[in-house]
Amino acid sequence: MGDAPPERFHAQESLSMVAVGEKPVQLRRARAGVFVRLPSSTRRALEEGKLPKGNAWVAAKVAGILAAKKTAELLPLCHPLPLEHVVVDCHLHPEGVEVESRVETSAKTGVEMEALVAAAVAALTLYDMCKGLGGEIVIEGLRLLEKEKR
Repeated sequence: MGDAPPERFHAQESLSMVAVGEKPVQLRRARAGVFVRLPSSTRRALEEGKLPKGNAWVAAKVAGILAAKKTAELLPLCHPLPLEHVVVDCHLHPEGVEVESRVETSAKTGVEMEALVAAAVAALTLYDMCKGLGGEIVIEGLRLLEKEKR
């Protein structure tokens, strides 16, 4: 894998979760998005419901929701949050699928990571559902679209 990193990366450094105990509980929302670029033949099979593994829309939505709920298990410094609402939408476009997730909770810290993980895992699920048809599939542009607290 190449050369070892500089010595400063070997030094003992501490990690910790951000202390949120003093923060007030607030309504927090986040939206994230990602695009799955598909070959035209794969896009057509997805649109017509002719994928070898079955219903990619349902699989992607359920996978995204489950992933949002597991974010604190996947990212070591994320706080576990009681999610109150998670939605994953997939919209077909001429070049592929736009995935958008929306996550909401009442907590002391935000749900940006949950929204990003939901969108990413939904996109990965679409990739998995479509890969058997061949061709290059590209997942691109994972991004936080909006965050809010009140």
